[in-house]
Amino acid sequence: MIAVHSSEETEPAARGRALGSARRAELHAAFDGYAELFQAEGARPGQVPEWGERALAETAAWAPLLAEEMVGMAEGAGLEPWQLGALNGRTEILAALACTGEGECSTSVLLPGAGAPRTVQTWDWHDTLRHNMLIWSLEPRPGRQVHTFTEFGVVGKIGLNSAGLGVHFNVLRHASDHADIGVPVHVVARRVLDEATTVEQAVELARSARLSASSMLTVVTFDGRDSAALGLELCPAGVAELPLGADGFLMHTNHFLDPELAEGEVTTAAVSSTYERLPGLRERLGALSAADHTGRARALHSHRGDGAPICTHADHSLPAHLRWESLATISLDLAARRLYVHDGGPCAVESATWQAAPPEPAA
Repeated sequence: MIAVHSSEETEPAARGRALGSARRAELHAAFDGYAELFQAEGARPGQVPEWGERALAETAAWAPLLAEEMVGMAEGAGLEPWQLGALNGRTEILAALACTGEGECSTSVLLPGAGAPRTVQTWDWHDTLRHNMLIWSLEPRPGRQVHTFTEFGVVGKIGLNSAGLGVHFNVLRHASDHADIGVPVHVVARRVLDEATTVEQAVELARSARLSASSMLTVVTFDGRDSAALGLELCPAGVAELPLGADGFLMHTNHFLDPELAEGEVTTAAVSSTYERLPGLRERLGALSAADHTGRARALHSHRGDGAPICTHADHSLPAHLRWESLATISLDLAARRLYVHDGGPCAVESATWQAAPPEPAA
């Protein structure tokens, strides 16, 4: 089971301190795991503290309330503030180290002709970091609830808010990524969840951040009647907006689809399955159209022998920093304002294996 935490505090520093105090051991383990990953990827002594301080400073300038939450979390857990900066800036630190790899995450969003959006994604990451996963419910301000699937110490990732806006998340790598640490992309995702109600507001927020690393945010909304979705390819060279396809789908893996930004793509087929996974998603449009989130998740049950490794399992013959696994499967129910997370890849999804935030009412 994935760890769950519900915050009642509406003041950022207090919310952070309470989470840090309640989950002290998990936060220390999360930082230790990332410290090992950074070292394995070539970080030199002194670099990670410097980069963590920069990530926290950039957050304080762009999203001061989230910086307060991060500092509070450090205080509660007995960590240094820069360590929380490093956890939130882990994508930026890996970009600064010029890391390449298998990649992560396959996302599918459908806007049907009527009704709520139908979404699903895998979250692929290093199997050694599986214990970092967290489902966090919080109230960033009175009247606004946020439910996010994230990692211990990281303020947000995938999730939705009570206004009916949701975010899916995929990592990207671009030639413009650099070591002058900018606003962490995970901070961007969380601020969108905290503040945005419309796709247009999400775009405005994303464009206002100075970035040093790349990622894809798929933003989707549903107000009970109308829905909208837009893909935001974020990178230091700019933000590209990807519209829905004519078939109503918006799909993404881990390479740029915008023609201009794709010219700076650094992920290659030699190291990543991203170029296999995207066509693999498109081969499953019928199943990914299912109204039931379990049915959509089962559509992602595809291993390398099936044609596309959408569901990935770690190769334990490789060093830890080179192993990847589908650690979670996630769907957003924007009609019910509920986040669904399955602990593991889609090949093991059953209707009873989902964890929901907020919990489903008793039958």
